[in-house]
Amino acid sequence: MVHIEKERRCRFLSAAFFCRNVLEKFMRMWMVDPVVLCRKHLLGEHVECHMFAGHLQRRRRITNYIRLNLLEPGRLRQRHDRLAKEMLRRSMSHKSPLPEYDISYLPKEHQTYTVDADASLKDLKKRCPDCRKRVSDRDGLH
Repeated sequence: MVHIEKERRCRFLSAAFFCRNVLEKFMRMWMVDPVVLCRKHLLGEHVECHMFAGHLQRRRRITNYIRLNLLEPGRLRQRHDRLAKEMLRRSMSHKSPLPEYDISYLPKEHQTYTVDADASLKDLKKRCPDCRKRVSDRDGLH
């Protein structure tokens, strides 16, 4: 009996560890104003746009990205362009146009999915002190 309880506890702890850490390892579109992203998150989301485009070119499923509020396929190109514009505004280099991809193979509800930007911003502020400061600085100006 003790062995079974210990095994259940291990499975629970493993699942909890997975749930807590898995989102930090997924590609994601934050979908917040790029001005509030620190350098690391700005460049990270930019490269992840390219990774998502490759994912879509290979016609891969995106169910988990949608379920976890990480991807907005219908606005990927627009988001990449907003990030690139912010990179240039900060005097960073941008020389990588987003490759062509097609989302017509996706279910309609995936094609039109919208990331919850408020939830993303809340998560971002919890994770990153630099982004939290940028949000605070921006909010102080308004």
